Order: sequence, then structure tokens, then C-alpha cells
Amino acid sequence: MEVYLTNRSATLREAIEEMIAVGALAPGQHLDETELAARFHVSRTPIRETLIQLASMGLVVIRPRRGAVVAELGPHQLVEMFEVMSELEATCSRLAARRMTPADHVHLLAAHEACREARDASDPDAYFYKNEAFHEVIYAGSHNQFLFEQTRNLYRRLRPYRRLQLRVRDRVGASWAEHDGVVRAILAGDGEKAEQLTRSHVMIQGQRFADLMASLPQLTAGRVTPAV
Repeated sequence: MEVYLTNRSATLREAIEEMIAVGALAPGQHLDETELAARFHVSRTPIRETLIQLASMGLVVIRPRRGAVVAELGPHQLVEMFEVMSELEATCSRLAARRMTPADHVHLLAAHEACREARDASDPDAYFYKNEAFHEVIYAGSHNQFLFEQTRNLYRRLRPYRRLQLRVRDRVGASWAEHDGVVRAILAGDGEKAEQLTRSHVMIQGQRFADLMASLPQLTAGRVTPAV
């Protein structure tokens, strides 16, 4: 019974987290426990527990006597978080270049190829999920569990915004080309180059920051269509 409840709780958390990531639940939107309970055919208790879990991840803000809302990030906070994200991922790539095994290389190439297929299909939603898997292969390739967990947690926090970036014109193609450079550096065992390329790939600045800011109203309004 305990295992069942744990699995149900994880499934519920992942489902609501995904709704936030794809914009079905927009930043600043009130999260009505009764509506969510009806949607997922559960009581309000597991919904409340799930919202507490999501609050601990920074995806939800729980306000005393006013309920929960989807967390919002301002421009300054976004830049700060992407700055940290770029450093964490750069470290993962540097360590992956030194520590990945031949089996890890196979997984990396498979994830890279899956991203290429999504790119060629001109499907930013599919690319979003393949891209996520690609990055996780590199996190795991660092063979540092603490770094893996911290990097993945921050990635989750930024998922709605990273997904929105992929809707900017030509960003999917540019993203894959950047991946290609990172993959080549990792396979060559060049940690410094892998680190540098990954940092540049993740960091938002200049025109990329301007594009993201211009796209934010889509996310705030909840107009990003969920992937199917």
C-alpha cells in the first residue's frame, strides 16, 4: 500500500509539473485544489501534498490563507538562474568529457540523434523532450550524483522558460548545432572545450535574452499549447 501511494504521489507531481512546464498552468495562475482533484480523480489531500512538494522545488508558491499559485520569475531572477544553470551544466560537460565510459558515449550519441530527428521534423515540442533527455545523459555522464541532482533540480525549475526558448525562430536548429559541438568535445575528451561550449549553449544574454523576454507574455497568458 505504501509503495502504491508513493507511486501515485510521484505520478501526480509529475503530471502537474508537466502542466506548468508546457504552460497549461501559467506563471501566476491560482491553483484550485478542488479543480485539480476533479481533474485527476483524487481527493484534495494528495493534491495539497503535491503542491507542497512542488513548492519545495520552487515551481509553486503557497501563500497563507490565499492558496497556491504557479511561481513567476522576473527578468533579473531569470538571468541569475540561467547563469547558475550554465555553470552547473558546464561542469557536468567538463567532467563527462573525462569520465564518460564507452557505454555512456553510446547513450550520448543516441540522445543526440533523437534530437536531430525532432529537429528535422520541425517539431519544437518533441525536440523539447529529446533535448531534456540529451542534457540528462550529460549530467549522468559526470558520474557525480550530487552534481547530477542539483543540476536536474534547477533544470526542472527553468523548464517552462527553456521550452519557451525553443519556440523562438531558428532556435531548435541552433540548439542542435550547439549540441553537436558539445558532443564532439566530450567524445574527444576535451573537457575545457566541452565546458566552454556548454556554458555558451545554456546562458541567455544579448539577443537570446531579448527574444525570451519578448516571448514571456505567451507563457504568462498560458497560451503555450501542451505537447501531445
